[in-house]
Amino acid sequence: MDKPCEQRAAYISASFALFQELNKKFMKRILLIAALPAILIMVGCGGQNEHHSEVATFRATSPLKKDTTITSKYVCQIHSTQHIELRALEKGYLEKIYVDEGQFVKKGQLMFQIMPRLYQAELERAQAETNYAEIEYQNTLKLANNNIVAPNELALAKANLDKVKAQLSLAQVHLDFTLVRAPFDGIMDHFYARHGSLVNEGDLLSTLSDNHEMWVYFNVPEAEYLDLTSTISEDSAVVVSLLMANNKLFEFPGRVTTIEADFNNETGNIAFRATFPNPKGLLRHGETGSILMDAPMNDALLIPQKATFEILDKKYVYVVEENNTVHSRQITIKAEMPDLFVIDKGLDAKDIILLEGLRKVRDGDKVSINFKDPK
Repeated sequence: MDKPCEQRAAYISASFALFQELNKKFMKRILLIAALPAILIMVGCGGQNEHHSEVATFRATSPLKKDTTITSKYVCQIHSTQHIELRALEKGYLEKIYVDEGQFVKKGQLMFQIMPRLYQAELERAQAETNYAEIEYQNTLKLANNNIVAPNELALAKANLDKVKAQLSLAQVHLDFTLVRAPFDGIMDHFYARHGSLVNEGDLLSTLSDNHEMWVYFNVPEAEYLDLTSTISEDSAVVVSLLMANNKLFEFPGRVTTIEADFNNETGNIAFRATFPNPKGLLRHGETGSILMDAPMNDALLIPQKATFEILDKKYVYVVEENNTVHSRQITIKAEMPDLFVIDKGLDAKDIILLEGLRKVRDGDKVSINFKDPK
């Protein structure tokens, strides 16, 4: 073999040896990479088994059964005990306004005057006719007493006098109607006609409100009405509180004084009316708020609100059953109190429910409980 061929053979032999060495290292890396997921799975499975082998401990309790009082809240509307419209009783120009909007007026105080000149003239004419008829009657009476005229003449003169006296009274009424006076103590509202306006008979001038007491109307559902009436006597008054629009309690309590006769078939509610004193004049006609009414409830079943969770607008609790396994159970709420629910359906006093860890457990998990007295 010549020298160039020997060199090529040596080069090929060295290259093949290097390739085998690199191939061994590369195969080891491939085997390590391929084995890595299996190792991770084994580690993960081992950790999961270790996690499930631990039993978590949570606080638990039972529903508390006791007599209590619940506070129901109802949207209400506030009205003055007397709220009337002041309307013109005669046609004419509004000549004078003696009061201002929002002013407190006393019973009989003059508020508006409609131009009285026409009605004053009619009154004066009726007065003149009455004077004439009075003189005519007196003359006829003298003649009748002397048997100069027949009794019928005297009767006609008397009838004519009575007629013109009635016309005089009517003219006086029309003149008085040009003066609008306050029928009771109250507060003036917005003016619907201004000085100089031409008003017709019946036109609205303003409104007047008597606010020394307020009537507050609210609607009660049928079921709550039945519960309420079954726990109170006819002679006892139901005391209520008023939560105003600023979320502050009105300082004076009220009493339910009237319950309407009929239920509203569309809403299933019946209207209540409570009367509130208003010595400081804080409440005004047309305000809104909420009525707070306490009602006794016997053998109510109470649980903490934090022991419940919600799924699709339905409330659930975790009940600890046999072998300390937990299962979710749907409940129905009868009433809501601060931090508490009154249970209607779904639980009884012997059940054990979780107080904590509601997001850490699943239906069917086994737990260890630290029982707390429901009181």
